[in-house]
Parts: sequence; C-alpha cells; structure tokens
Amino acid sequence: MSIYNPETYDFFTAVGPQMGRVKAAFVAALDEKLAPLGVRSADYLVMVAVANGITTASSVCSLMSHDPGAMTRKIDALEERGWVRRVRSAEDRRTIKLELTAEGRKVYPKLLATAVGISNEFLRGFTKAEVRQLESLLARMLANGESMGYAQPRVKEAVQ
Repeated sequence: MSIYNPETYDFFTAVGPQMGRVKAAFVAALDEKLAPLGVRSADYLVMVAVANGITTASSVCSLMSHDPGAMTRKIDALEERGWVRRVRSAEDRRTIKLELTAEGRKVYPKLLATAVGISNEFLRGFTKAEVRQLESLLARMLANGESMGYAQPRVKEAVQ
C-alpha cells in the first residue's frame, strides 16, 4: 500500500522531511543549551552512545551517520578532555572499544539532563500515551527501513 503519491506529495507535511526538520531543530537546541558546558551536540551523541553500550567507533559512526575521519577527531577530542578512552577488547585484541572515564561518567548526567529537557520541551502538549505511540510508530518505520537494509539494527553490541 502506498501512502504518498508523487502528484500530491507535500514536502512540508510529509513524514520524512518533517523528521529531518525536527532533527535539525533538536540538534540546534542541543548545541545552544550545551554551549555553556563547552560541548557540541556531536560530543553529546558520542557520549550517550558509549554510555548506552555502543562501544566501537564504527558503531557510533554508523549510528550518527558520521564521517569516519571526523569521528576519529571527535573521539580524540573527547579523549583529550578525559571523558572517553580507547581500550583493547579482551575478547578480540584487534578491536578497540570506547568507554567513559570516571570524569566522563561524572559529566554525562549533566549532558543527558540537558538533552532530556530539550526532548520534553519539544514534546510539550503531548500526553505520555501520545509519546509512547509516536515512539512505537517511529520504531515501526525503523523496522521497515532495517528490513530493506537501510536502517541500522538497534544497538546489537549493547545486547551481546
């Protein structure tokens, strides 16, 4: 079943472009609110990924749709700040894992609280039931994308 028709497709109301605009607005808000801490949204996204069990640079890169070279520089910068460290995997010595340092674990709750506050601002006027429904609908869209090979499966390494 087709939802959209090329003849009647409205770029301003269609789901995909609206999701893109929501993401752009969220990232702009995140950058603004994190600026006093000297942090950018990309820093936060790496920190939240690592804190939630996404432990390789390539996985973080895939999650963020980020350039690998830029990701290396981002991780280098977080390492210089003392928030993230690279460690060899005990299971496979060829694999380098990322983990938050003690300082990273200390600053992470402030970053998370900022992002959660922004999420709540963006969801102002929604009921909890509506948010759960939105989460479910987005999960279905991701599952469709994943079944076509376009979406990254939900954090496999965090489950393993």
